[in-house]
Amino acid sequence: MSGYRPYQHIERRKSRQIHVGKVAVGGDAPISVQTMTNTLTSDAQATIAQIRRAELAGVDIVRVSCPDEESTAALHEIVQEVNVPIVADIHFHYKRAIEAAKAGAACLRINPGNIGSAERVREVVNAAKDHNCSIRIGVNAGSLEKHLLEKYGEPNPDALVESALEHAKILEDHDFHEFKISVKASDVFLAVAAYQQLADACDHPLHIGITEAGSRRAGTVKSSIGLGNLLWAGVGDTMRVSLSAEPEEEVLVGWDILKSLGLRHRGVKIISCPSCARQGFNVIQTVQTLEDRLAHIKTPLTLSIIGCVVNGPGEALMTDLGVTGGGSGRHMVYSAGKQDHTVPADSMIEHIVSLVEDRVSKIEAEEAKEKAEGVELPLPDLASAK
Repeated sequence: MSGYRPYQHIERRKSRQIHVGKVAVGGDAPISVQTMTNTLTSDAQATIAQIRRAELAGVDIVRVSCPDEESTAALHEIVQEVNVPIVADIHFHYKRAIEAAKAGAACLRINPGNIGSAERVREVVNAAKDHNCSIRIGVNAGSLEKHLLEKYGEPNPDALVESALEHAKILEDHDFHEFKISVKASDVFLAVAAYQQLADACDHPLHIGITEAGSRRAGTVKSSIGLGNLLWAGVGDTMRVSLSAEPEEEVLVGWDILKSLGLRHRGVKIISCPSCARQGFNVIQTVQTLEDRLAHIKTPLTLSIIGCVVNGPGEALMTDLGVTGGGSGRHMVYSAGKQDHTVPADSMIEHIVSLVEDRVSKIEAEEAKEKAEGVELPLPDLASAK
């Protein structure tokens, strides 16, 4: 449909760009969506299966915990069998970081300060350089260094930012610059304030998240408030929604947040009413069914599902396709904001799915054609033409 209005524009913070495997993070790269597995990493097959489900949901980067040698040993197989870069989550034991880098991790999530001596940090940095790994400095309000807690009395934005910048300096002193930073907290106010302060203090790419956000519903609300606030302000280069739920659920919520702000587009975005006594069909059931039936679509497309004519025509003006509830068992279908035809209630779901799939096929065909026409053709062989 039509382009963005001025009031929908978000000016993203300017940050340096790094790479997590094939995924660019920072600069003008799209904001990437991350999740973390909850299987035993040592169980390679279970972990691979979980990552593949996250891939289907649209994940860009996946983090796996590597607490022991069995986990880093399994990492080599995991990396080979998935299609997204893998971040190895390392705490305390520097040898696990070196093993993970050798196994093919695209990024190491560490705190340089808890790795140990300067020599151990140097070994980890050298392993990252040797194996083309980036690093995420992961500061967490729940595990701040003792000297900062003594200095500030409690975890606060100043403490989180000071910790992050101290760790950043350690890496920079080793001439290592391929890193991003996170300053997570479970308290929304603390996390947002810390990220805003850090965003002003440096140009490093930022991984944003509200840690330990909670259950699927409560955590989604909490993360949407915190991450939405930051993203709207232009802060954040890569993100994770932390839920007590399966990883693919985190990915879906992450995408929904980005789509709501117009920062990324993937799949069918359904605009639907909450329904009321005026509805011409069961809106809630229809939307749930359509979300499931259209989950395989990756091409961006907007679809309005409105139960009656109060808001239906207006919402249809803003979407690629739309349906508004009508009388006598027939409902109005809109295309590009205009009334197109009616559809009987008993075949509405199948009809909408068909319309969406047809529209997506045409969009993909047009994109393929444009891409083909943009390819530079070889010059003709003038000698043979004679």
